[in-house]
Amino acid sequence: GVPEAEVTWFKNKVKLSSAHHLHDGLLLIANISLSDQGLYSCKAANLRGEVTESSQLLVLEPPRPLPYLEDLTAVFSSAGTSTRSVLTSPSGTNMAVSPGSSALIGCAVDGHPTPNITWLYSGKPLSLQHRLLAAGRILQIFNVSDAPDGEFSCLAQNEAGSLTQKTSLAIQEYRWSADKLTACSASCGHKGVQLPQLRCLLDGAEVNISHCKEKPKPALQPVACNRRDCPSRWMITSWSPCTRSCGGGIQTRRVTCQQLTAKGSSVPMSNEACTQVSKRPVDTQSCNRQPCVEWVASSWGQCNGPCIGPRLAVQHRQVFCQTKDGTSVSSDQCSALPRPLSTQNCWTDVCGVHWRVSLWTVCTATCGNYGFQSRRVDCVHIRTNKPVLEHHCSWRPRPVNWQRCNITPCENGTSGGSAVRCGGTKEGRAISQERIAGPC
Repeated sequence: GVPEAEVTWFKNKVKLSSAHHLHDGLLLIANISLSDQGLYSCKAANLRGEVTESSQLLVLEPPRPLPYLEDLTAVFSSAGTSTRSVLTSPSGTNMAVSPGSSALIGCAVDGHPTPNITWLYSGKPLSLQHRLLAAGRILQIFNVSDAPDGEFSCLAQNEAGSLTQKTSLAIQEYRWSADKLTACSASCGHKGVQLPQLRCLLDGAEVNISHCKEKPKPALQPVACNRRDCPSRWMITSWSPCTRSCGGGIQTRRVTCQQLTAKGSSVPMSNEACTQVSKRPVDTQSCNRQPCVEWVASSWGQCNGPCIGPRLAVQHRQVFCQTKDGTSVSSDQCSALPRPLSTQNCWTDVCGVHWRVSLWTVCTATCGNYGFQSRRVDCVHIRTNKPVLEHHCSWRPRPVNWQRCNITPCENGTSGGSAVRCGGTKEGRAISQERIAGPC
């Protein structure tokens, strides 16, 4: 314009400093970045008027890989330790996962405008069961066993370009391992072996053996170990029988110094060779030092104990434990010896007894419910027929001495009368008293 116009620059309607101005109405933006994006306006003004022109500056940034994104890290952390996670990279990453587990694959990219993310499997659209998280930047696979060998990739695209990042998931397999050996069964000699320990591994870590049950087990072969000559050592035999069963005896054994070689042979050595290793074991020792004991029984007592049968009674004696010199000791010390009997049956005329019964008396009534009769029961000696104490006959049941009789209904209302009248004799009075006392 005439006169020459004064130019003023604005960004998003904010005046810019004159440091960015160039001649001829130019504005130079050096080392451009996303912060420089916006609506730029220039106003030219002189005495005759002014004019404003605007231009929208759009800064494009092609997709670029990032080491991490905070929002992706938050999703990975919330998934828990049981879900494996990995980030893709332009050169490709690798992750081993357990069969049947789930996995998270993140696509950490940046760009302007924000790139669109497309997930591919072996270069083709996904067909396995999955879910997209974090605006499509995280791919969740629910069962990695559904995915055969292949490669997952994320394609990031915007107006400025595209970027492909990859990762490979390797499905771990349970496998048998026999590389760990048991401890050697011997420290020297010719019989030392080690057995392989069968373990079930997943990615090098030992797991429950049941996971490998469908896998064929490897053949296990024992491994020879410590096949070398043993140091000299004392060899001992078993103790001989004790020279005495009680009262203190002696038993012996053989003690020799020998060396077991790697070939399995035993070579005699001097006692000095073993003495340097250990003290010589004793070859004699005392045994059976307990005192000698025996059962001692007194003479049998008289055969007048309680009768247990005809002319058969029981007699007793004392049985006790004592040492050979006559000292009485506890019966427990003789428990290993057969114990003599302390009671036995015996024959005695005292027990030649039996129950003697008299005839029944006449019934006290001819009918009704109150008639009874009695008899005399005595324990008497078989030979003398004289009464003795009743306990001598207790080995046999005592006969009853009274019973009811004539238990029949009385006719015409009669109550039945006494069938016997006792006279005034002493014997008659005794019988009468016995009849009265009987039924009570």
